[in-house]
Amino acid sequence: MAKSKKTFSSKPSGSLTPWLGIAAVIILLDQLSKITITKLFKYGEELVVTNFFNLVLAYNRGAAFSFLSNESGWQRYFFTAIGIGAALYIIYLLRKHAGQRMFCWALALILGGAIGNVIDRLLYGHVIDFLDFHWRGLGHFPAFNVADSAICIGAALFILDELRRVNK
Repeated sequence: MAKSKKTFSSKPSGSLTPWLGIAAVIILLDQLSKITITKLFKYGEELVVTNFFNLVLAYNRGAAFSFLSNESGWQRYFFTAIGIGAALYIIYLLRKHAGQRMFCWALALILGGAIGNVIDRLLYGHVIDFLDFHWRGLGHFPAFNVADSAICIGAALFILDELRRVNK
């Protein structure tokens, strides 16, 4: 008997459910970690964990790297709208390409991260960040959270998937 080979098609051959489940797990982990950090830390409080990593409670009213964080407040609604729009578009893409595993993993991680940060903006008016990496006096990388991590991993998978697709 010949073994059938799995192919990656753009036809909606898979279910949307597992991808939404992955996004839901990311949202849950993100929100639980943020609730925990806000219960254990005061704003600005820092706990040194290693010589390159701290936990710190920080708020970001802007976007990545605190972009537009010093504005008057309109950015809250702007970034919330972008997050909701991105989530709706990602759900459309997941439905359309549900059979493409790596592509959908990437989208599910980005979706979970985007919704996690939208929840913060809606509830608090800012995103809660707490992971603080730094290296030998070269300064601190901006603090981030589980949602941001999922978005970055999803973006890396998306790039890897595109490079793989181009090489075929």
